Amino acid sequence: MSTKQSIPSPILPPNALILVTGANGLIASHAADQLLAFGYRVRGTVRSATRCAYLSTLFSARHGAGRFELHEIPDVSAPGAWDAAVRGVSGIAHVLGALDLAVQDPDSAAAEELPWQIGLLEAAARAPGVRSVVFTSSAWAVWTPDAGKKVILTEESWNEEALALARDKAVDAQSKGFAGFMAFKTLVEQGAWEWVRREKPGFAFNTVLLDTVLGECLDPTNQGIPSTAGMAHWVWENIHTDTLNKMQPQWFVDCRDAGRLYVALLATAPVVDRERIFGFGARYSFFRVAEILRGLYPGHADKLAKVKDLGWDQSEVPNQRGAELLARLGQTGGWRSLEESVKENAESWLKL
Repeated sequence: MSTKQSIPSPILPPNALILVTGANGLIASHAADQLLAFGYRVRGTVRSATRCAYLSTLFSARHGAGRFELHEIPDVSAPGAWDAAVRGVSGIAHVLGALDLAVQDPDSAAAEELPWQIGLLEAAARAPGVRSVVFTSSAWAVWTPDAGKKVILTEESWNEEALALARDKAVDAQSKGFAGFMAFKTLVEQGAWEWVRREKPGFAFNTVLLDTVLGECLDPTNQGIPSTAGMAHWVWENIHTDTLNKMQPQWFVDCRDAGRLYVALLATAPVVDRERIFGFGARYSFFRVAEILRGLYPGHADKLAKVKDLGWDQSEVPNQRGAELLARLGQTGGWRSLEESVKENAESWLKL
């Protein structure tokens, strides 16, 4: 069982109930885990409580019984789907969102997703106890990584390049690469901000822009190695090399750091409101991930995927704000390193 941690002068009292959406995912499970570690209770939404019952066992073992509860929402797009989920909660870590990299029509995809995303915000606005909402976005809503370009990113940056490319009917799907997904993420976050500016909800609202997430999987037996952490596993298994070689060097964030960002935004003083927080820990590439794995496990070196060296990211990013938020929780050494994250990532899949 983990040792309980404390927050100096928290804006949400210990034992307050926090909603975490999509709790079975890599990022959301770490958000739930960190919230529990800092003394909060967590209600986690999943599509199937039966399939995700392992979460209750996992978090009871780590934090004690009765701290975590599952809440089933089979269809988040159904009318009133979020009403019961937000009842009695003080804050919301909203992590749930589409992850299909093969989006071809971002406008249609965003038009399909935004109603239920906004539905959660509307439900939160109707719930009198909700004081803060953290909305999960993507680094790709800001820019298209390209190791050959020097770019300065700010909180006002949006991926207009991906929007233009995804909508260009003269360009074939293969040449567009991940532009459709990037454009989709851009439109969804912009849609959330448009609602907030128009409706002016009483709760604090912030978005977290996460780049590639690597690190420990809390329950690899039941979760597998999901999300982008699974891509590091591809390097180990020597699979999907074509996709790995399309991934430009960019930034990564350790999944524990990502989880702690939600805690800091929801619960620490002074209140953070109407900000875009860059969850960018350090630069990485899958070529460098392979090098780290080769050093950690020399006996497996010949079996790793042959990932191309595409260079190193040159972008400047405003990630100091995120580091400041982590420091509020006592993490004064800044972001966790790529070497730490890759090592813990590998230890997760070795448990399988």
